[in-house]
Amino acid sequence: MLADIIDISLVSSVLRALTPVLLAALGGALCARAGVFNVGLEGFMLIGAFAAVAGSWFGGSAWIGVGAAVLAGAATAAVLSVASIRLGGGEIIVGIALNLLAVGLTAFLLRTTFGTQGTFTDPALQGLPTVGGQTPLTYLAWALVPILSLFLRRHVWGFRLQGVGEAPEAAHSLGVNPATYRHAAVLASGVLCGLAGAQLALGNVVLFSQNMTAGRGWVAVVAVMLGQAAPFGVLFASLLFATTEAIGFRLQGLGLPSQVASAAPYALTLLALVAASLRSRGLLPARPSEPHQEKV
Repeated sequence: MLADIIDISLVSSVLRALTPVLLAALGGALCARAGVFNVGLEGFMLIGAFAAVAGSWFGGSAWIGVGAAVLAGAATAAVLSVASIRLGGGEIIVGIALNLLAVGLTAFLLRTTFGTQGTFTDPALQGLPTVGGQTPLTYLAWALVPILSLFLRRHVWGFRLQGVGEAPEAAHSLGVNPATYRHAAVLASGVLCGLAGAQLALGNVVLFSQNMTAGRGWVAVVAVMLGQAAPFGVLFASLLFATTEAIGFRLQGLGLPSQVASAAPYALTLLALVAASLRSRGLLPARPSEPHQEKV
């Protein structure tokens, strides 16, 4: 039975499940570093997924769909940015409101744009090409992990971004505008979530269905917390979800009830979050290999 679950194709399944979560979580990590707790990743990703399908269908190209997803994700993020940073609204409240808006808006646009409910697919809909069994967005997601890590650790803008998140008053006294860096971080998260939505709708499948993100944006938020907003930490946390999701689908094919298979990734992610919370409070021993987090 173990051989039926673990084989070479499992790696491909894990990578497909990982890519949208990792892209969104990296965007959330940038926001966290800038001092913005972004819970709107789910909505950004869902609107990006719809825009990707619409762009691909109307434009006749998957890459037009990707471009539309990026623009839609950034536009949605701009709403959060203006409402929370410029106007002083509660970022959590605004983020949750955007998540709810995304569900209703995409369902409405699905009916008015494509004249259908539930799911839209069409033979003319162009999916993303693959290289080595994976889309270019998968390779981009992996490449962004070391790039963002170096950016945060070595580039002056990365230092300033973290300084804004840790001590905004001190950063302002040194001539750094905290609002500028926070706006940039939120917009970057919108771009990355748009790419995540494009991967989900044009890479993992080639269709759009209502609420197809299915909580992946919330898992990305948890990955940011588990990974302590560090790119490599976020990668490992996202892998936890993706591996469990892929194995869950395999077990479903072997007779496991679909409800159990679907719930397994979220249950394991929740358990990991509880364990991390207990460890941070000193109720569980820290991992021996846990790296020391330096203050910026």
